[in-house]
Amino acid sequence: MVPVIYSDEFLEHKTGRSHPERPERLTAIVQALQGAPWASKIQWQEPTPVEEREVMPMVQAVHSHRHIIEVEEIAMKGGGGLDPDTPVSSRSYEVALLAVSAWLDGVDRVLATSGPAFVLARPPGHHAMSDQGMGFCLFSNAAIAATYALEKPEINRVAILDWDVHHGNGTQAIVEDNPCIAYCSLHQYPCYPGTGRSSEQGSWSNVLNIPMIPYSDGAAYKERFTKQVIPFLTNFQPDLLIVSAGYDANAADPLAQINLQPADFGDFTEYCLQVTRRILFGLEGGYDLDSLSQSVLKTIERCL
Repeated sequence: MVPVIYSDEFLEHKTGRSHPERPERLTAIVQALQGAPWASKIQWQEPTPVEEREVMPMVQAVHSHRHIIEVEEIAMKGGGGLDPDTPVSSRSYEVALLAVSAWLDGVDRVLATSGPAFVLARPPGHHAMSDQGMGFCLFSNAAIAATYALEKPEINRVAILDWDVHHGNGTQAIVEDNPCIAYCSLHQYPCYPGTGRSSEQGSWSNVLNIPMIPYSDGAAYKERFTKQVIPFLTNFQPDLLIVSAGYDANAADPLAQINLQPADFGDFTEYCLQVTRRILFGLEGGYDLDSLSQSVLKTIERCL
């Protein structure tokens, strides 16, 4: 069984008719998972309501008071934007907090079972800086989850692997000074947000950025996994691996120019399982609905 943490509440983060980060992303994935031949092996789980979990202290451990209040106030006024790309609707603040709770639930499930889990939530998080949201992201879900995991007595080291096509500038900025967290990203370069050079290595040599040239394919990625990603993660010896699972590196995706196929993400998952079975996958980008949903299927299928 693979736990999938999901709520229809995540559909209530409204981004507008033409925005690529739209609720239909989740409904497409849910429909695909429910129709999979191994659908009975998915354990659906509702995230813990924010009223029943101390979510805010974990958000405050990563984000400034000013940023948190800004998101809340925009939502309370009926909506607006943190920047031209990052809308906030009337319910976005509470939905973003529920997404954080889902990621924390994911950590709990992985540690309880010593096996993988998938958080199917939005809004995404890896571009969110400590003091500002950007790039469709409100709160830094992966960084918050890593910080939370380190509070557990059995967790001394957490690694974050970001295979979204865009560099997770927010995640890196938040964790790169923490020797107990490693961050590794494969991303198209040049591309939004313009960060993620290989020279960025963190304060403790705990950051590995692997810029990929436009139109890189699965073979190019797999070479980087075997020669760089897996040695880096294995050497760090994480007690938990968090994957910022963005699927916008698919050839069909409209926002970038990398030529992966859904099956490639199954192979990436297999590489990760060589490092540890304690893996939390959390949804980031991916905007072509078919390739997105098929890629999530390939990821979870390898975990079964």
